[in-house]
Amino acid sequence: VQLVESGGGLVQPGESLTLSCAASGLIFDDYTIGWFRQAPGLERERVGVSCISNVDGRTRYADSVKGRFAVSSDHAKNTVYLEMKNLEPDDTAVYYCGAAAVWGSRCPSTYFAWWGQGNQVTVYS
Repeated sequence: VQLVESGGGLVQPGESLTLSCAASGLIFDDYTIGWFRQAPGLERERVGVSCISNVDGRTRYADSVKGRFAVSSDHAKNTVYLEMKNLEPDDTAVYYCGAAAVWGSRCPSTYFAWWGQGNQVTVYS
């Protein structure tokens, strides 16, 4: 299984970015893809910023990003996107996508067995 992320960068507060996670080596439609972040000086969060089930399309968002982030899947491209709007300095982190064979209602990192390389998102003022 390989997950390749792209789309990070340096933005100002209020601006937007979209991250991509291209998956290969798995049956895309059978997996949940989650987005997790690791802020500077901290461990990677144990609960996902957002998750999407490619089985039935259900999604889950952390309270801190509800209304600002949107996750979606392109099944033709085996790619999951995380659209991030109205970014805040507290969103600064390395963002990782992960793949899980099961859905967890709280999107816990322990369910995710495969990970991308990480992508830096920096929101500066």
